[in-house]
Amino acid sequence: MTTEEKLIKNKLGLLELAEYLKNVSEACRIMGYSRDTFYRVKKAYEEGGIEALKEKSRRVPNIKNRVSQEIEQAVLDMALEEPSYGQKKVSDELRRRGIFISPAGVRCVKWGCSSQTQNSHLIRKGGEK
Repeated sequence: MTTEEKLIKNKLGLLELAEYLKNVSEACRIMGYSRDTFYRVKKAYEEGGIEALKEKSRRVPNIKNRVSQEIEQAVLDMALEEPSYGQKKVSDELRRRGIFISPAGVRCVKWGCSSQTQNSHLIRKGGEK
């Protein structure tokens, strides 16, 4: 049983206990939840069933650190043309062509900080995904 399944089971147990006892405060005290949490869980369960009880990530994706597709493609092309070049040399060569990316950015693109880049890099080299 995964952690997520355990959390869902606890939330369902809280709802069932409150229904059995006919006393929300007592059920919350026994289970160690606040009444506010109980009512949030109850509302979520009524609106979306068990799926609504899953933990949702509140994290906002950080897209500031992404390079454009054109720059990424230029780095990958350079890596295939000159496989012996390091990240600094690739950065310098691209800068001469008018494409500005830092050596650290080249490393991230070239060695696949994102799985999409890594998969396309492997495919272009003739490997499997």
